[in-house]
Amino acid sequence: MNLPIDDKHDLLSFPLKRLTTWLADNKIAPYRAAQILKWLYLRQADTFDVMTDLNKDLRATLTRHFFILRLKQLSVEKSVDGTQKYLFALGDDNTIESVLIPEKNHSTLCISSQVGCAQGCRFCLTGQAGLKRNLSMGEIIAQVRDIQNDINDQKPLSNIVLMGMGEPLANYENVIDALTVLTDKDYGMGFSNRKVTLSTAGVVPQLANLDRDTRVNLAISLNASNDATRNQLMPINQKYPIADLLEACRGYALAPSRRITFEYILIKDVNDSIKDAKQLARLLKPLKAKINLIPFNPHPGSSFKRPDDASVLAFQAELMAQNYIVMIRKSKGRDISAACGQLRGKRSPVKS
Repeated sequence: MNLPIDDKHDLLSFPLKRLTTWLADNKIAPYRAAQILKWLYLRQADTFDVMTDLNKDLRATLTRHFFILRLKQLSVEKSVDGTQKYLFALGDDNTIESVLIPEKNHSTLCISSQVGCAQGCRFCLTGQAGLKRNLSMGEIIAQVRDIQNDINDQKPLSNIVLMGMGEPLANYENVIDALTVLTDKDYGMGFSNRKVTLSTAGVVPQLANLDRDTRVNLAISLNASNDATRNQLMPINQKYPIADLLEACRGYALAPSRRITFEYILIKDVNDSIKDAKQLARLLKPLKAKINLIPFNPHPGSSFKRPDDASVLAFQAELMAQNYIVMIRKSKGRDISAACGQLRGKRSPVKS
């Protein structure tokens, strides 16, 4: 079994079908793929040597051709509310952030899909430095696998949200492949697709395929009730205006009990008036929608301000009067810049 070696492959970037094909192409029984992946995801194996139901020759072959990715953990900051922000270094020395959020009986993990972001949303710190590159399938999965391995004594991790650094639909294939592994109950990480959410700024062409390729929850980062305001906040709206985005949402195939979540960051004197609330209610009327209101989280260099609590509650009340399910999302981790729109993926200066 001394097969020729090119570069080693990241095993986390080989889902069941791809690994089965690789094994078959190299004259190895394809059923071995299931054994390998169970070691990888159910038992958190870091080496092939521990995979004792594989013979020694196969373990040696896998070691020659594959590596099992672990991200380099540079730091973990902990908020007063229990939120933890992980800073990871990638193999090329780029960095990303992931945020672990404690809930009442479980934990939610917010993961990144790109290094930086090209969308340039004015309320978001991540996009200020632009896009550096897409994350690989393995780098997306590794955030979940590594942090799950790191929190054995904490609340169980049950919810995943792709709301970290980057636009998931701009890294479509890697994100879909990663979601397939994260939600595979037999040969992956076994998360319920009802507990996994993909948040997008609205890459309209990709929405046409998304309901075919995955059954996770969909969240739309809307943040305005008209094109003029959304153009100001989100450059993507100039390419895919609200009417086109909502038309794609109307065509999106939802399970009977599911709704699309519309995220709306409330910014003082920009989009937080009762007039905006009334207009938003009219926009979403034809859709199976629920609304998450997120008061703006300030960050250095932004001129935007957080609205007062009375304005947030009045906005919510107006939407609830129109029979919408409306949640005010409490942004956790603000004191460590881990809240929505605050991720940047940069090393903090070393304190002397």
